[in-house]
Amino acid sequence: PHSHPRHPGTRTMLPLLLLLLGSAHGLEKLQYSPTLANSSLGGLTTTSTFVLEQPRCVFTNVEGDIVIWLVVAVPEAVDNFNNSVGPGTPGRAFQRFPAGAPAYMTLNATRIHYPCTKAPGDITVLRVGSETSCARDEARPTCNGPLPSPGPYRVKFLALEGSEPVAETSWSAPIALRTAQQPSTIPTTGSRHSAGMIALTTILSILFAILLAGLVAMLVFRGSDGWGSSGSTFSKPEAVAVGRYNTHHVYDQPAARL
Repeated sequence: PHSHPRHPGTRTMLPLLLLLLGSAHGLEKLQYSPTLANSSLGGLTTTSTFVLEQPRCVFTNVEGDIVIWLVVAVPEAVDNFNNSVGPGTPGRAFQRFPAGAPAYMTLNATRIHYPCTKAPGDITVLRVGSETSCARDEARPTCNGPLPSPGPYRVKFLALEGSEPVAETSWSAPIALRTAQQPSTIPTTGSRHSAGMIALTTILSILFAILLAGLVAMLVFRGSDGWGSSGSTFSKPEAVAVGRYNTHHVYDQPAARL
């Protein structure tokens, strides 16, 4: 039987293929995409923050000391995102986002912070953008600072063992924040609703003024009547006849001689 000669490059390629397969399996792709928290909470998005569900029972295969980071990026950075750029570096600093850094990493935690079971009273959400004290502090590049614009933004969770990526979730759908209402868009008194309120307020003011005037007139009338009654009390007193008494001894004195 004739044996087919093995291509000489096969032995050389095999270790390289195994190495590539090992590297590919080193980063676990998790079937999870970050989402906004339950809509019943309220305030899920503001002008500078948004609230995510915690990735509970997602990183079950990572070791306990592996650090799980939240990555916040502009949509344009998602396709070519480089997991090897670590947290706290200039390329992942919050203070440089988004002009100088297309993404930043924040809210580091371990697997123990995202357990599968939920105890009563547990907080199971993450508010992104809640730290204002470190927003301009370049010594804290992993600051969870307020988002600089309405976005949109996309996020994912990335687990690092030291500087080595070991697991990651999918990217979220685009998350847009609220925009502040411009003063020019606030309804003025020219609207129909405002005009009605002004008319009602005016009518009530007139009625109140009439009622107040009537009350003052009544008090003045009662006061003048009271003063008239009091004057009759202090009217000129009636003449009282007083008898004159002369003592006899007065006339017995020799007054003529004095």
